[in-house]
Amino acid sequence: MKLNAVQLFQLISRNLLFLLPLLALTLAGCASTDNGGVMAPPDPNETNDMAAARLHVGDTVTIAFDGLPTALDAQEKTINEDGTFTLSDIGTVKAAGKTTGELEDIIHDLYVPKIYTHLTVTVKAGDRVFYVRGEVVNKGRQIYVGQITVTKAITSAGDFTDFADHRDVVLTRANGKRYKINCDKILDGEAPDPPVYPGDQIEVGRRKF
Repeated sequence: MKLNAVQLFQLISRNLLFLLPLLALTLAGCASTDNGGVMAPPDPNETNDMAAARLHVGDTVTIAFDGLPTALDAQEKTINEDGTFTLSDIGTVKAAGKTTGELEDIIHDLYVPKIYTHLTVTVKAGDRVFYVRGEVVNKGRQIYVGQITVTKAITSAGDFTDFADHRDVVLTRANGKRYKINCDKILDGEAPDPPVYPGDQIEVGRRKF
């Protein structure tokens, strides 16, 4: 059947009215896959092993003082959200991002020679932890004992549950940066296995049936 120009225009218009709402829904669906700002994959430059030795927000440190005429008690401090803690006489000390050795030097130089002539400072970090949540067997706090990656951290938490989505794993750094991880690709050798540092959180999603 041949259509004249008017009939052809009417047919195209009706189809467009039907397709436009579908197109809008499709675009809205694409926009909603942002995952709340989740990024992927983690920056490969973050694999610097030295990062694991540095202090993070929430870490606890014990500071001991020696070489003074009058002994000072050791002080235990927790690093605040702004990356600092306070000590008597010298006030605020920036600790996050430093190694214990660097922090010893910083505290020493704040006290000597302004307040004391001679002083030896020793800084020890308390237990350092990361967290594994979601669809793992033993969710919760894990002690950081050395270099570890995302898949090994999940294994240390008893491994995935039967309901876990291996492709929906979110790694949140102590500084708030978030990354989407596909563990299937890691296990297949198609993607690197990101390191986990103290203060990090791993969230394993649930499969959608």
